[in-house]
Amino acid sequence: MNNNNTAIAVNGLKKSFKNTPVLRGVDFEVERGSVFALLGSNGAGKTTTIKILTTLLHPDEGISIVCGFDVVKQPEKVREVIALNGQNVAVDYILTGRENLKLIGKLHHLPDADRQVETLLTLFDLQEAADKRISEYSGGMSRKLDLAMSLMGSPSVVFLDEPTVGLDPQARLAMWNTIRELTQTGVTVFLTTQYLEEAEQLADRIAILNEGKIVANGTIEELRKILPEGEVDMVRKQPTLEDVFLAIVNKKEVAK
Repeated sequence: MNNNNTAIAVNGLKKSFKNTPVLRGVDFEVERGSVFALLGSNGAGKTTTIKILTTLLHPDEGISIVCGFDVVKQPEKVREVIALNGQNVAVDYILTGRENLKLIGKLHHLPDADRQVETLLTLFDLQEAADKRISEYSGGMSRKLDLAMSLMGSPSVVFLDEPTVGLDPQARLAMWNTIRELTQTGVTVFLTTQYLEEAEQLADRIAILNEGKIVANGTIEELRKILPEGEVDMVRKQPTLEDVFLAIVNKKEVAK
């Protein structure tokens, strides 16, 4: 199930709430240093999956391995190598950007916290705003700082749960660029999103979660190839991820 090139391995993952199944046997693997996008509509189970993989929620069945550690049997080890960036920005609006980062460094007892702070401010293009209070930041800048804070301690895997929700188009594009730069450092990124274009722009592999199951999993080119025939009369360009997503979900066929 797991090898040296696998950052995340999930097999037979199930979870129900009050007898309502949310995950019905989810399987997938994520390669180290890649961007993996979990795509699905509201209620598909994306956030539940992330909560299980980040040890915030206990699965009913199945095995989930993150960086070689079992999320149920070794949760402390998992937490040491991951970072979670949720849908809500978790920053202190009274502090400056630099002070927020330093606070995280102190909480993690990092010996090189100051160096990491300056590196992250540079990576996320926040040097000019570093000494401004977060109350003066735009929504996009706050999102970038929130992501930078999650990277204090150099995690191996970063979970981004709909990181651009609520952002305007310009801020969304800026966040995309930030995530691309992040992947160049060798970090594995697990991304959930409702934005089809976002997955198409960022992900090396895309899994589509529908009614608690992975109904397709592959690169964007591989997903295009399984687009059901006869859906369009004339093709002037390659189908978009939206075309693929709607066709697969409507067919409700489970990929083998």
